[in-house]
Amino acid sequence: MPLGSTDLAMMLATLEATARPDEYVYVIVDRDHPAVALAAATVAEDEGLTAVLRRADADELGLPYEFVAAWLTLTVHSSLEAIGLTAAFSRALGAAGISCNVLAGFHHDHLLVPSSERDNALAALHALRDTA
Repeated sequence: MPLGSTDLAMMLATLEATARPDEYVYVIVDRDHPAVALAAATVAEDEGLTAVLRRADADELGLPYEFVAAWLTLTVHSSLEAIGLTAAFSRALGAAGISCNVLAGFHHDHLLVPSSERDNALAALHALRDTA
């Protein structure tokens, strides 16, 4: 039995999105780089280790980046086996012209959207909930 919800209608009806206060960036680093200890998330790929960290930390470490993001968290506790949630919020953000990079944690989905689109993304996600 999944630990989180798999009921898409319930997940959408109770969807809340919150924003972390800082800006975040993606950087590529070696596994032993000091940025790894500061990272909010990492993804190991064949090409290297991607670290997502606060922009201020990347700047302090002199790390290059291109994309500056706002970090949004969907507070609905969805199952890792849930069907349709990612498609629903991706559609809502896409319709609003907002790009989105998704990190799935055990308890929540985390969305990295352009920092300049933070408030628009939150509005689009809340509209999705309100129409569910």
